[in-house]
Order: sequence, then structure tokens, then C-alpha cells
Amino acid sequence: MYKKLLGCVREYKKPTILTLLFIVLEAVIECFIPFITADLVNRIEAGTELAVVLRTGLLLIGMAAASLCCGGIAGVTCAKASCGFAKNLRHDVFRKIQTFSFENIDKFSSASLVTRMTTDISNAQMSFMMLIRIAIRAPLLLIFSTIMAFVMGGWLAASFVVIIPVLAGGLLTVARFAMPAFRRVFKKYDRLNESIEENVRGMRVVKGFSRENYEREKFDNASDDIRKDFTRAERLVAINGPLMQLCIYFNMVFVLLVGSRLIIGSGGATINVGEISAMLTYGMQVLMQLMMLSMIYVTLTISAESFKRIGEVLDETPTLTNPASPVMTVADGSITFKNVNFKYSAAAEKYALADIDLTIPSGATVGVLGGTGSGKSTLVQLIPRLYDVSDGVVEVGGIDVREYDTDTLRGAVAMVLQKNLLFAGTIKENLRWGNENATDEELVEACKLAQAHDFVTAFPDGYDTHIEQGGSNVSGGQKQRLCIARALLKKPKILILDDSTSAVDTRTDALIRAGFKSYIPETTKIIIAQRVASVMDADIILMMEGGRIVAAGNHEQLLTSCEMYQEIHAQQTKGGADHE
Repeated sequence: MYKKLLGCVREYKKPTILTLLFIVLEAVIECFIPFITADLVNRIEAGTELAVVLRTGLLLIGMAAASLCCGGIAGVTCAKASCGFAKNLRHDVFRKIQTFSFENIDKFSSASLVTRMTTDISNAQMSFMMLIRIAIRAPLLLIFSTIMAFVMGGWLAASFVVIIPVLAGGLLTVARFAMPAFRRVFKKYDRLNESIEENVRGMRVVKGFSRENYEREKFDNASDDIRKDFTRAERLVAINGPLMQLCIYFNMVFVLLVGSRLIIGSGGATINVGEISAMLTYGMQVLMQLMMLSMIYVTLTISAESFKRIGEVLDETPTLTNPASPVMTVADGSITFKNVNFKYSAAAEKYALADIDLTIPSGATVGVLGGTGSGKSTLVQLIPRLYDVSDGVVEVGGIDVREYDTDTLRGAVAMVLQKNLLFAGTIKENLRWGNENATDEELVEACKLAQAHDFVTAFPDGYDTHIEQGGSNVSGGQKQRLCIARALLKKPKILILDDSTSAVDTRTDALIRAGFKSYIPETTKIIIAQRVASVMDADIILMMEGGRIVAAGNHEQLLTSCEMYQEIHAQQTKGGADHE
């Protein structure tokens, strides 16, 4: 997994390597500064000349400037490398998600994928930055400072033998107990994002039912859950500060107390003031680097869960893949279902579709009626291979849909859903999703056929009117008609309308269906509807119940042979008569 993630560095290898190089130079320079400072203190104490002091001072200034430059350059290259790594990682995850089937999406949930694309990748970026900068600098300074402390102070540096294990052990223990709380947070982030997503998308429903208080309470509970876990973890991590201070002051007291006694007792022969000064500086460096290493450990442990979650997306195998030698053309819009059974997961006990045998000739108009949960939408989702059948075969143009190139097959099928989506942008930009090269005249023609032209031209900006995200600034019926126009521009071999005229009146519905006959006569049209009037003139009407086709025929045939169709027709006809 880590090898795959590091592969996202790609074109940012150069700034990554430069960061490592300049960090090493910075660490080396910083370790020699206390050594030279100690020598200068000793020379001043011995009464050296001012010129020597000035030369040494200039050298120290130069070394400090060089260290600063190395650190600054490393900061720039590190920022470029870490941001580039995050960009590539985000790009790879997004591209991977684009290959997912509906089954893969259902496995993760959209809220979880959003969290992985945002919070988890931000954690991964922070970890990468720390790895190439602080995780290199801290161990180097720790090792160099410890060596230089023993060189300068001899056995006086033995205090580190006590301090380092105590501090390291304490920091690691604190981190180990804090980690479970940090790990729990990520799943709770998924639930928080899901709550936000549902609330924003269903804002009209929330307000319509006056459920703002309920949604606010649900969000507050999810947010407070995260707060509790973070507080628990941060409370443990906060122990790092006092522990660090304890070790720093212990080292200072030990060095000053023992060092002073040695200086007085030996008259400076064993150790001198400059060496004690260097010991204090090196001691501070050692302890600070241990603190930095503890921070790195905490960050990497937190990020390990993020890396794992990102890796799950990158390692996920799409359930729908192209064959080795895919068919690249769809001959016509004929559709055949042969002994088809389907369930959404292998673990499901009940089939969503069972014993489906159906033949639809190219260019035919097919109506589909049935109650909620009867399998209408599931049936049509198998045609563009949004899901694969569990048993049997679905053929389009006489060829098994699994033998087609996926893009080719879906390019020949246009689906208009009841809750179809418009994207943020102009009406023209949304329509050209159907055909990016469509002329303005073709846009107008498609909108006229979909009965959308009149309301579009009524807008002040016409076809250049801006559509808000999700189409929130147009009505449900207007949105459906724009989506139908978008599908018509595609000029598909198969057009599927999944209850996509539910928000328009019966007259507009009839005009739209009449437009289909003149504009796409050779296209196979499948119309899922709740109104008998929407499918009465279809060549074939399918009645579905419990995932099965219980009857098939035209309007006249079903009126005489299908009791369910008779009941629906009688109820809707009677309702229409009463209304008039």
C-alpha cells in the first residue's frame, strides 16, 4: 500500500530529493554551531584577541545564515513536493472512483468517499511533508547532538542515557494510548459528512416537515462525538509538554550542578565553561528532537488510518470491466433478456429480478408499469450495464452487454431519471453533456421537442441562464424537460425514461412522446411511468410485480387479459373523470 502511495510522488521526485539534501545540510550546520560557540567562549575566557572573536563571530553568523537558507529552501521544496504529492494522490483516487460501478459505490457510501478525498488526503499530505522534512531532520540532529555532547562533555553526557529512554518511553506510551481515539474519529467523520450531505440535499424536505431542530440535534450529536474523542486524545497528548519540561530542567540542573562542581574542583582542567554551555545547547537539541519525533509518531499513527482508507479505494477492483477484445459498435437498439436473475449483492437472500425473458425489437416503444419495489428501475439499469446480471444474459444489438466496450455501450444508451441531475453552469453547458459539439440550432430543436424551449426563452438570459448546483433554481418539471432535451441531443439507440415525466402535466407529457416519434423514430424507447396515459400508445407494456414480469402486451390486450392493468386503468380513468 505504501509503495503504491509513494508512487504518487512522480514528477515531484526532484523537489523531494532536494528537500532531503538541504535538510541534511541544515542539520549538520546546526550541530557544529554550539561546538564553535563553546570554543569561542573558552577563548574569550582565556583572553583572546578581539580579531579572533570577530572572525569567529562572522563564521557563526555565516553558518547561521547558511542554516537559515538551507531551511528556507527545504521549506519551499517540501511545500512543492507535499502539495504535488497530494494533488497526484487526489487525482489517482478520483480517477479510480470514476471506474467504480454502482456496486463499488454502494460499498463505500458517497459520504465516506468524500471524507477520503478531503480529510484523509490532507492527513496524507501532512505526513508526507513531515516524513521528508522533520522525520529526516529530527533523527539527524538527535544523533549528531548526542555524539557532539559526548565529545564535548565526556561522561557528563551520561545524563542523556537516563533522559532519552525516559522521554522516548513516555512519549510513545502517551501516543499509544491516544491512537485508538484518533482512529475512531475517521468513521465518525464519515457519519458527520453524511449528515451534512443529507441535510443540504434534502433541505426542502427538512423545512417542509419543520425538522430543522431534529437535523440540528443529529448534527450536534455527531459533532460532539468527534469532540469527545479528540478531547480524550488531546488530553493524553498534552502530557507531552510537562514530561518534556521535566526532562529539560533535569538536564539543565544536572549539567549545571555537576559541571560547576567539576570546574571548581579541577580548576577547568576536566571541563570548562564553554563545554558546559555547549552541553546545555546540545541537551536542548536532543530533547527538542525527541519531542519532534513524538509529534511525527502521533501524526503518522493518525495518518496510518488515512493511508489505509485511501489504499482501500485504490485497491478496490471495479466489479465491471471491459473484456480483452471489446465490441466497439452497437448495431441497433434491440434488447433481449434471457433467463435473467439479479440481486444487488451475493449475500442478498432475495433476487431483485427473477426469471426475466424479454425481447424488444429495435425502434419499439416499451412502457413499464408496476408498484414501488417491483423492479422497474433495476430492469433498465442492466441495459447500459450499470450492474451485471447474477444469472442469464442481457443483449443489446444481438450482443451480450458484457462483450461491449463500456463507454461504447453507454454512449448508445441515454437514461433520464426522475431525479436526474443538472450541473452548475449555463443551460447550454448542461445540454451539451448530451453532445458537446451540438450547435445552438440543435439545442433549440431538442428543447422544443422536450417542451423546454418556451420556459428557457422566458428567462432573461435564455440559454445562457446559469443553473445552480443540482438545478435548485428551476422547478422539478423544468429540470426533467432539460434532462430529456440533453438525452435527445445524444441521439441514442436506446432511450430510457425512468419516471422522468412525473413532474409535468399530461398534455406536456403527450407532446414530449409525440416529439420522440418524429425526432428519434429508430431509437428504442423504454418509458417507466406511474400513469397509464404515459404508456397507452406503447408497442409493448410490461406489468411488473415482485421483480417479475407478470404480463406483457399492448393497451388493448392488457385491458382484456391483465387484472392488475385493468385496476390501474380504472382507478386513473375514474380519477380523471371525477376531476373534470
